[in-house]
Amino acid sequence: MMILRNSPASPFGRKVRIAADLLGLADRIDIKDVDLNDPADSLRVQNPLGKIPVLILKDGTVYYDSRVIVEYLDHLSGGGHIVPRDTKARFEALRLQALCDGLLDASLLIVYDGRYRPPEMLVQSWIDRQADKVTRGLNALEAAPPKLDPAIDLLPNVGQITLACLLGYRDLRFGGTWRKDYPKLVAWLDQFAAQVPSFGATKFVA
Repeated sequence: MMILRNSPASPFGRKVRIAADLLGLADRIDIKDVDLNDPADSLRVQNPLGKIPVLILKDGTVYYDSRVIVEYLDHLSGGGHIVPRDTKARFEALRLQALCDGLLDASLLIVYDGRYRPPEMLVQSWIDRQADKVTRGLNALEAAPPKLDPAIDLLPNVGQITLACLLGYRDLRFGGTWRKDYPKLVAWLDQFAAQVPSFGATKFVA
């Protein structure tokens, strides 16, 4: 049994959980929660960066971050399922994943700034800089949402899974304020949720 160190609200951990379910590997993974605020948590040994998610194999091998883990899971399932083999499709999926990971990083920085920094020490220009990244990214995605294939045997790729987790995180931590400005992405997420039951099953309610 593999072990996934994770936190229920982590969008990156959610990406791994959805990928594992799509690939038929969920029953081979034991999820163990992490206390990111506990310096004694073994996470800091498993991943020197102290970040989640972390996947621990049966032989003790440790993989992080989510991009590495989902690629490993795709490899474990035979390859070419959520990380396309075709060169053009592969790099389109990886580019979309990179964009959505970056937008998640910016969103998390805003959340952590408000959570851990005293109000008198907030730097609004820094927060605005992160918010601008999100706006530019969502604008680009709204202009050309990635196409979801309705065929049952064709799984969403890593980029599409990451986009769904990004939008889900914006719902969770930012009250879904993105929805009024991005109707195409709203429709896209509705389609993704209908095709991927594990998206709803991994939803975290604060």
